[in-house]
Amino acid sequence: MAEAHGKQVQCVVVTPEKAVLDEAVDFVALPMYDGELGVLPGRAPLIGRLGPGELRTRRGEQTHRYYIDGGFAQVRADVVTVLTPRAVPAAEINVAAAEHNLAEAKKPAPKGEAPEVKLKAQEKARAQIRVARKRDTAAP
Repeated sequence: MAEAHGKQVQCVVVTPEKAVLDEAVDFVALPMYDGELGVLPGRAPLIGRLGPGELRTRRGEQTHRYYIDGGFAQVRADVVTVLTPRAVPAAEINVAAAEHNLAEAKKPAPKGEAPEVKLKAQEKARAQIRVARKRDTAAP
């Protein structure tokens, strides 16, 4: 494994409650608002808006998956900082609860509620289910 400076990036994931992750990794994949962004050491600095989806880290042969609920990411000096309202390791995703949330979000919106609220809830539930399914099919 590469331990030398410049061969890894430090990935820091912070929610309002706690720091979920703070470790050196070889690669980070971020679910940006408009697609996925891969980050390797030496990446040019950037700040971007995240969408709900899968954050992946790879260190050697190990890949770790997390569901994140949007937020913002900053890449600077081989440090990836993610600020998100919610981050859940894939192993802790409750698929039954996510499927229930999806079913509820598919019901018609009550009068006075914007349909965008239901669409956003559907997007988040689908993303959680995708992350959980990848967790279940990933090789050990």
